[in-house]
Amino acid sequence: MKKIFVLLIAFSTITLSFAQAKKANATEPKFVVSVNNLTLEAAFELQKQATGLAAEWNKKVSVAILDASGTPILITRGAGVGPHNTEAARRKAFTSLSTKMPTLELMRIAAKSADAQNLNSLPELLLLSGGAPIY
Repeated sequence: MKKIFVLLIAFSTITLSFAQAKKANATEPKFVVSVNNLTLEAAFELQKQATGLAAEWNKKVSVAILDASGTPILITRGAGVGPHNTEAARRKAFTSLSTKMPTLELMRIAAKSADAQNLNSLPELLLLSGGAPIY
């Protein structure tokens, strides 16, 4: 009986220690940062809305939606849309994510500034209208 009682006290003490350590780590992150990302369901909804709006303008589009790290969540190509447009959609999404501004705005800034004109020479950036950051 004494062994069980001692074991229960030891187990309770260990459990309490782990709970306190977990609480301390949760309030003081040192090496890990939480990042909000869209769900796949949200990406499908955004794609549906973008495709619907394009259809209202009699346009067919490719849609690329990336997570906060630049990894694609969803990429779609509309029927009859050239394959180059799909890669352009991904690069515009990456450009917008990376610069935190719509690609049309960045394109206009780069056109006016001699210091920013070379942005278009970076491999992943694409200064064409159509990319927009998601907040």
